[in-house]
Amino acid sequence: MSKNLGKNMMLITSAFRQVKSFSLVPVTEDCPYVEAMFDPTGGILAVITKVRKNSFHMVPRLDDNGQPSKLKVPNKETGKVHKEQRVSIDTFSEFYITEKEEIKNFLAVFAINNDSFDYDQFFVDVDKTKPSNIILPS
Repeated sequence: MSKNLGKNMMLITSAFRQVKSFSLVPVTEDCPYVEAMFDPTGGILAVITKVRKNSFHMVPRLDDNGQPSKLKVPNKETGKVHKEQRVSIDTFSEFYITEKEEIKNFLAVFAINNDSFDYDQFFVDVDKTKPSNIILPS
């Protein structure tokens, strides 16, 4: 556990899925996070911790030349054209902050440039976000 909680990350301008956004990067060794990325279309701050966990992931199966092995016929359910295999991989734990005020509180605690970085500009579209058309009321 860090002796000094907070003020060990810096806000920077970045892109999230080709949309202008912001990220946080660690500036000290005792920072408990690897990075944090803001999704402006969903209003979510994804925080990646230094805590590692082991989980299973599907990855492409490689041939003798290190290239993904192709399926004879594309998978009808997924549309994938390469063979895959399930492997155990160490990944960093992550969590998601969805409430605007909680995101701002997180930034106030961890960002050394919280007072000078204009992150409010990235919340503009969040307030206008409408429910997805995929989920329809019954």
